[in-house]
Amino acid sequence: MSRPRTRTRPPVALALPALLAVAFLLLPLIGILVRTQWDELGSHLASPGVVQALKLSLVVSLWALGLSLLLGVPLAWLLARVEFRGKALVRSLVLLPMVLPPTVGGVALLLGFGRRGLLGPWLEGTFGITLPFHTSGAVLAATFVAMPFLVISLEGALGGLKHSYEETAASLGASPVRVFFTVTLPMVAPGLIAGAALTWARALGEFGATITFAGNLPGTTQTLPLQVYLLLQDQPEAATSVSLLLLAIAMTVLIALRGRWTGAPAAREARGPQVPEDKDAPAAETPPAATQAWPLHATITGFNRLTLDAEPGTTIAVVGENGSGKTTLLRALLGLTPRSHADLRLGDTDVTALPPHQRQVAWVPQDGALFPHLNALANTAYGLRSRRVPRAEARREAQSWLDRLGVGHLAHRKPAQLSGGQAQRVALARALAARPRLLLLDEPLAALDQTTRAHVRHTLRTHLAGFGGVCLIVTHDPVEAVSLADRVLVLADGEALQDAPPAEVTRHPRSPWVARMLGRNAWPGTASPDGLALAGGGRLVVAEALPEGAQALAIIAPEAVSVHRDRPGGSPRNVWPGTVREITAVGSRLRLLITSPTAPDLVAEITPNAAADLALTEATEVWTSVKATEITLVRL
Repeated sequence: MSRPRTRTRPPVALALPALLAVAFLLLPLIGILVRTQWDELGSHLASPGVVQALKLSLVVSLWALGLSLLLGVPLAWLLARVEFRGKALVRSLVLLPMVLPPTVGGVALLLGFGRRGLLGPWLEGTFGITLPFHTSGAVLAATFVAMPFLVISLEGALGGLKHSYEETAASLGASPVRVFFTVTLPMVAPGLIAGAALTWARALGEFGATITFAGNLPGTTQTLPLQVYLLLQDQPEAATSVSLLLLAIAMTVLIALRGRWTGAPAAREARGPQVPEDKDAPAAETPPAATQAWPLHATITGFNRLTLDAEPGTTIAVVGENGSGKTTLLRALLGLTPRSHADLRLGDTDVTALPPHQRQVAWVPQDGALFPHLNALANTAYGLRSRRVPRAEARREAQSWLDRLGVGHLAHRKPAQLSGGQAQRVALARALAARPRLLLLDEPLAALDQTTRAHVRHTLRTHLAGFGGVCLIVTHDPVEAVSLADRVLVLADGEALQDAPPAEVTRHPRSPWVARMLGRNAWPGTASPDGLALAGGGRLVVAEALPEGAQALAIIAPEAVSVHRDRPGGSPRNVWPGTVREITAVGSRLRLLITSPTAPDLVAEITPNAAADLALTEATEVWTSVKATEITLVRL
């Protein structure tokens, strides 16, 4: 049941001026309606002068719209997408005709394009073109005052469009021009249409700049607003009728736009209700055989400083704290960031100098970035079509990839009609169908629930087994890192802290963050004759001897921590008092966070029966112990 809306009564001090403002705006419009002679409206609008002026106005406004689209769309893209010196000045120039008096604009056009202007004599002497007192002059004047509406509307829409769509399209092999026409423009279509409608309406109603620059010549430059001006002197009733026509056109445009003139693309990107994950169409278990092999060699400099070498078929999980450079590494391999530079070789080909769309490096961002205006089949075929594969062949191969990942029956659905797991499989199919040499996945399963994540992870593992290149997966999930990857690359401050098989990283993590990600306690310290002096204070007795002064990380598995209500005796040599601060369920066991004044925070894992026997609750005072033989030391 929907909740009733709460009505807020505005204060009188605000409501009264607001009502006066509405009345001020409404009264002139009511005046036109009241003073219109409705019985003579048809004859007024059908008079030869009005019909001729209307036809000329339509011609001028449509030509002005065409020029505004031709010049304004690239200008809006430049302002929204490119940083350059003088950008604020260019934007001010765009806005200037909106605040400039129209007659001043006409004078400026005369001084620029008139017979005695800066460019006019050259145009007349070289091409025989005379703009003032010609229809082309009326077009130029209308374009001058109307184009800002298009630029502002489209720039706002472009500014609200996430860059990941365009970057993903480039990674699939689409050139910048193709990205603009097949991804950018369709996604900002509401802003473009709204801007075009406002531009046309403004050009249709232009008066001041036109009469100043182009004159008022019947059949040549006398547009409908100028006709109103003439009729007002001799036939005010007819002027009112024509004014009503222009008012009706303007109101029709505004009502059609319904306030959406900024044209932000968010409404098109918003996902509809989540479709349940389809369990009846499992992914094909047999991955496609790799026909070519693409080993990887990359030297990354800048914020990231490391070297990557990997054989074909290798999957590398990239892990690290926020800000460690994981996404920057992927973007450097794509050639999309100035923060880092990658000298990149894929197979026998050095792609360092190539733009992103020519590298054959496919990228799947965290949200998948499926193009909302294309269905699943068209999304998957996008990379193939960008590489000039014939449409029929591209669609067949795309359908094949969708079938392999278990979403072939969803080929004609739009992204908003897919569940999270389905969308991620379509995004993966699109990347693999593009025939990449290097596959980059940026937290591809992060947005999925646990059940869907396990299903998609199994699908991903199955199909990466047949990939002939190298795959890098950025993840914060230890299950993904261990189950999907052949190697785990641990980043810290842009450098490789550890690059080893998952089992080695699990046994000997070289980073406290990675140890905690893997569910282990990690205490840094300095080796001393009687154990490890902990960085946070306290001392740890260990079985392994290290040279005195060596820096090391003590790794303690949660299941190696014993929890007692009373101080334990016997063999444990590491015993601390503490307090249970948090209890969480992890599978069939309980994980305890225990704080202590004499040791760092400790995570222990026990069974529910043991917790019941100990009568544990949050804030319970306990003792913890760890045997020296249960502690693993990792040299740093």
